Amino acid sequence: MRFIFRLLALFALAVAVVMAVVDATRTIAADAWTYTPLSESWQANFPDSLLSFQRFVEAHTIPFLWDPVMTSILSLPGWLVFAVLAFVLHALGYRRRRPGDLLAAR
Repeated sequence: MRFIFRLLALFALAVAVVMAVVDATRTIAADAWTYTPLSESWQANFPDSLLSFQRFVEAHTIPFLWDPVMTSILSLPGWLVFAVLAFVLHALGYRRRRPGDLLAAR
């Protein structure tokens, strides 16, 4: 299970880096700080899935989860959301070393 979390963390980190490079390129071209909200990136690449996700959240969860919570998350820069997701997934998949494990590894 740790392997799956770490693999997903690697994928999320790769997406975060790609989105950060796109935003950095746009920032340099515009000569001003610009970022792409996650909702804008999602809408540009997978428009039907964003609407489906919204309908699913509104129908199967607490009603106010979409409007204040998810819209706030979707308004953040995409690279930031995926970087935080990568950190959380890596933390879930991280194996803590015990003091006795150090001697066994040698």
